[in-house]
Amino acid sequence: MARLIHPCRSSCLARTSLLGLISSAPLPARSHFSPFWNSSRNLFQYKRFHVKVAYQRDFQFPYHPISRAKHTSQKLICSLATSTLIKQTEESKMDARKEIFLKNYKLPDYYFDTVDLKFSLGEEKTIVSSKISVFPRDEGSSSPLVLDGQDLKLISIKVDGKELKEEDYQLDSRHLTLSSPPSGTFALEIITEIYPQKNTSLEGLYRSSGNFCTQCEAEGFRKITFYQDRPDIMAKYTCHIEADKSLYPVLLSNGNLIEQGDLEGGRHYALWEDPFKKPCYLFALVAGRLESRNDVFVTRSGRQVSLRIWTPAQDLPKTAHAMYSLKAAMKWDEDVFGLEYDLDLFNIVAVPDFNMGAMENKSLNIFNSKLVLASPETASDADYAAILGVIGHEYFHNWTGNRLAYILTKFFEFSSDMGSRTVKRIADVSKLRSYQFPQDAGPMAHPVRPHSYIKMDNFYTVTVYEKGAEVVRMYKTLLGSQGFRKGMDLYFKRHDGQAVTCEDFFAAMRDANDADFANFLLWYSQAGTPSLKVTSSYDAEAHTFSLRFSQNVPPTPGQPVKEPMFIPVAVGLLDSNGKEMPLSSVYHAGKLQSVANNNQPVYSTVLRVTKKEEEFVFSDVVERPVPSILRGYSAPIRLETDLSDNDLFFLLAHDSDEFNRWEAGQVLARKLMLSLVADFQQGKPLVLNPKFVQGLRSILCDSSLDKEFIAKAITPPGEGEIMDMMEVADPDAVHAVRTFIRKQLASEMKADLLTTVVNNRSTEDYVFNHPNMARRALKNIALAYLVSLGDPECTELALHEYRTATNMTEQFAALAAIAQNPGKTRDDVLADFYSKWQHDFLVVNKWFSLQAMSNIPGNVENVRNLLKHPAFDLRNPNKVYSLIGGFCGSPVNFHAKDGSGYKFLGELVVQLDKLNPQVASRMVSAFSRWKRYDKTRQTLAKAQLEMIMSSNGLSENVFEIASKSLAA
Repeated sequence: MARLIHPCRSSCLARTSLLGLISSAPLPARSHFSPFWNSSRNLFQYKRFHVKVAYQRDFQFPYHPISRAKHTSQKLICSLATSTLIKQTEESKMDARKEIFLKNYKLPDYYFDTVDLKFSLGEEKTIVSSKISVFPRDEGSSSPLVLDGQDLKLISIKVDGKELKEEDYQLDSRHLTLSSPPSGTFALEIITEIYPQKNTSLEGLYRSSGNFCTQCEAEGFRKITFYQDRPDIMAKYTCHIEADKSLYPVLLSNGNLIEQGDLEGGRHYALWEDPFKKPCYLFALVAGRLESRNDVFVTRSGRQVSLRIWTPAQDLPKTAHAMYSLKAAMKWDEDVFGLEYDLDLFNIVAVPDFNMGAMENKSLNIFNSKLVLASPETASDADYAAILGVIGHEYFHNWTGNRLAYILTKFFEFSSDMGSRTVKRIADVSKLRSYQFPQDAGPMAHPVRPHSYIKMDNFYTVTVYEKGAEVVRMYKTLLGSQGFRKGMDLYFKRHDGQAVTCEDFFAAMRDANDADFANFLLWYSQAGTPSLKVTSSYDAEAHTFSLRFSQNVPPTPGQPVKEPMFIPVAVGLLDSNGKEMPLSSVYHAGKLQSVANNNQPVYSTVLRVTKKEEEFVFSDVVERPVPSILRGYSAPIRLETDLSDNDLFFLLAHDSDEFNRWEAGQVLARKLMLSLVADFQQGKPLVLNPKFVQGLRSILCDSSLDKEFIAKAITPPGEGEIMDMMEVADPDAVHAVRTFIRKQLASEMKADLLTTVVNNRSTEDYVFNHPNMARRALKNIALAYLVSLGDPECTELALHEYRTATNMTEQFAALAAIAQNPGKTRDDVLADFYSKWQHDFLVVNKWFSLQAMSNIPGNVENVRNLLKHPAFDLRNPNKVYSLIGGFCGSPVNFHAKDGSGYKFLGELVVQLDKLNPQVASRMVSAFSRWKRYDKTRQTLAKAQLEMIMSSNGLSENVFEIASKSLAA
């Protein structure tokens, strides 16, 4: 599933997103966690916890109901209508939860073979009938069968055709329990009544924007019918859907369409059969007025696969890029990994009300509309790139997710292969630093494969995705492309159709390459971001150059002491002319090891740091080199080196590894910004180092560089990234310093920036490809710099670009540049933009985001007013992420000294929690690192967390994040 990334998680990313045109993008993709929770061939694994803990699943452990204080008059939730449930939930309070441990995982007592579902969709209620073939794990066992259920009205229950009486089962607010089921295989039939029209949580089956839709991950299926809602229960499904034909002419589910026809009373039906076993969280149903863009993909074996992308009729023209992306992904998967799609039909449905970015339900992917719909007039380059990346990501789940490991899907380099690898790598690392690093340093820190959890919300999955993908990437760094492919081939050969774990993937990579990975598996079990300190020395007489590594893995909640990690460090050496020095051998651990390839010198090698202290000595080094360390960001760590500023400027100018060239500039910028923050706090005047300006100017004017890389390289680190490096974060000082730097750079490079804007204009039709994206990215960042000066000439330039733009990328970039400066011009252009695009909900969301993320002083009142705007709807996740999440992406306003930002968010979290707990939990995560700030801000933020915790009927999702944040 693709997770949507929201500005509230990182002010650094928010500012970058602003200059990148506020993509509706999730951070490409989504895949679930570590390889390994995995399921191979016919889909998932029985011991699925190894992969899937990150979603709010409690299936992995013995069934112990999570305790709640019971209201004395409370009735059984399962027997009541939703409207009554909401009221009762509001009256209850959340008690502390018992931590659940991986070591206590138990296999289920019963498995399901087949599941036949029948839905009778109605305008007020929906009747769901299920017939399940149940068999015990141990023949002859008569253990209780415990089924999960939430917000359900039980109509009837039968075992082998015999209706049970009330004394034959127990029903409470979370479970339906059969105390003494038959000892062998039996048929279980259950009829429930549900109310999709009232389901604002957007989990389970819900009706929104006139259509029925499902979202069953993580625990949504229990809102449809009583079931063992855990990923290690896999079965074959059939789905019979009945509905009013005029209202819901399209009826979709997983697998193959077996039969369809008309019924009495203007109703019709469709019967779908999925030939593959799957866990219930991959079940999908969609019903509504939809039309499809149709195409065909011919596999490498010659089979024809029908492709359909379903949307409301008016949006169909915007699906061309999505179809291109799907076919490109299918071909890439065949070419790179030899994986062919295994069914004859692939459906994608775009829905406007969806908590996630997308969901990989087998053969029926459901997508947030923002990740399907695009046209040059309404979507930015960032949107186009996100659609390409996420559609590819979800498609890859057919094997690496639906049939194999999740994190592999996140790692696949499809998006990189379609554009600039360096730029994609920079974006990936920026996400890690924006999301993983802060989380690893706070109360929500957890390893890729957590040891325990209370209630895992999707909050965790963003960092698990990114960090888990980095772990898989390290295998490729160590083994090379060919070695990694060998390991993948062996992995598929061994485990397709089996339950797999992290250890299985590790073994496949090791065995296929006869490799020694020492303590590599610690990456899955230890939380926190390792730090590596590197010092160097040159012996002119011996012609040797040494690198000494000192490793530290900081303590995290529940893990006070850590073992050293296996860290692959890619290294190169540059001579005084900036040329790569040949590497032939390295002395390490008492052995001289050759690093040559077929007796030919190499210019970059991977050092394997596995201990707390290690030294590597390069021989035949004829002059003191400047080392390029951690090339391509070869491991997800914090790096500290003894490189001087002169060394960093040298790398910025000469390093052949473009990622490290960018990184050298970022390190310089971070050091500069921290120094200026100290000056600002002490009341000293701010002065920009001329060498820093010259370094960025040399990059801006270097025509040999990729233009998108230039745009990244001249963008200073975000405010969140700098605050993360401070002992006590100071949003006001950091914002003042970053504003000063941008204006000073704009002033000193004004002529070059003006030339950049002019030289990168184009009157040609919009084309989504790397050269054009890069050109627009460079032009837009240059324009943003210029308008920050606030002078009439630059403002008029931006107005000209806004008025003459022929695509959303350039029009919105001009709008964003103008919106930096308060005043009548800003207000007029914002009003004009809304007037033009008020009928396109995705563009309006960009408009909300732009205003919400503004650093204009006191912006909280503007955002409060936008909550009342007719285009805003608190029930729509995308609008919440745009406006409320966007506001949290402005550190200077969210962390306002008077607490107004905290108060605003606290009030909204309580409101949201009654409507959509998943969305509310993502918003409350903005409070998770409140102790990073000064005492005044700590007091104000803590008060809001305590207020949230005291709210009646607080959801488990919000409870966990708020309680962990307070306890940190």
